[in-house]
Amino acid sequence: MTASVKKIKVVFSKTGDMRFVSHLDLVRLFQRAVRRAGLPVAMTKGFSPHLRISITRALKLGVASTGEEAVFHIDGEVRPQDFTDLMNAKMPEGVKILSAEETV
Repeated sequence: MTASVKKIKVVFSKTGDMRFVSHLDLVRLFQRAVRRAGLPVAMTKGFSPHLRISITRALKLGVASTGEEAVFHIDGEVRPQDFTDLMNAKMPEGVKILSAEETV
C-alpha cells in the first residue's frame, strides 16, 4: 500500500428488494457504483487487478440491515461527505450509504 492510499469506512443499509441480492452481487454493485461515480478507488496489484473494496461481513440472503460496513481504499483526495453523495447518486433503491469516515 502506498502512502497516498487512504481508507474510507462506510456504514450502509441494504433494505427492501435489495435484501435478496447475494454478497458477491453486492460487491459487484459497489464496484459499478464506484466506476460510475468516477471515484479514485485503488486497484490491487498482480495478474488480475480489481478494486480494493471489502465488505466486513456477508449477510445471509433475504436479510435486511441498516448497519453494514465496508472499507474503500482511495487513491486520491475525496472527502467522506463527497464520497457518500457521489455513491448514493449511483446506488439503486434499497442500498444507501448512511455515513462515511476516513480511517487509518
